Amino acid sequence: MAKKQKFYVVWYGRLTGIFPTWEDCKAAINGVKGAQYKSFFSIVEARKAYNKEYADYKGINTKKKKFTKKELIKIGEPNLYSISVDAASSGNPGKMEYRGVDTQTHKQLFHQGPFLKGTNNVGEFLALVHGLAYLNQKKSRRDLYSDSKIAMGWVKRKKCNTKLIHNSKNKILFELITRAENWLKKTHYKTKILKWETKAWGEIPADFGRK
Repeated sequence: MAKKQKFYVVWYGRLTGIFPTWEDCKAAINGVKGAQYKSFFSIVEARKAYNKEYADYKGINTKKKKFTKKELIKIGEPNLYSISVDAASSGNPGKMEYRGVDTQTHKQLFHQGPFLKGTNNVGEFLALVHGLAYLNQKKSRRDLYSDSKIAMGWVKRKKCNTKLIHNSKNKILFELITRAENWLKKTHYKTKILKWETKAWGEIPADFGRK
């Protein structure tokens, strides 16, 4: 049986990117202390990973989980009376943007960016807070979907726990982070933040389609 091809993502090394062979990956990380890399079983997963952070995948089995019929029934269908948010980052850090859409119609409700020297996790966090503020302002009872557990955790703790380094190029981004954290600390909201089950429902409606 032929060995299944792997794709190698390098977040930090001599070179960064997606490499089709271990030899190419090894050359990209050789001699780099603390190199960040991981293998994936499909180019789609590799591209998705490269647009996120290494910490999201460290120690995680990247083989796709297949849901049983019972699990799918338990998960159910998404609530279409909601909005969905997502972010996209070209590089890590790199140009980042985020948006929110109507889950049912996919109509874009808000969009911010691109911002320089941002990360996907920061974008997911800002997208969630923007979504909360949007629904709160309109006094809407709709739910809010995100496919990022990390961002959901940050919102719950009212703190963007990013390791992104603050510099002149992402000054505006850090100003938005501070505003978002302050909004969370002073605002009471009743919006339900729900996890979008990508493996059961497909990509979240707010996805930028750059896989």
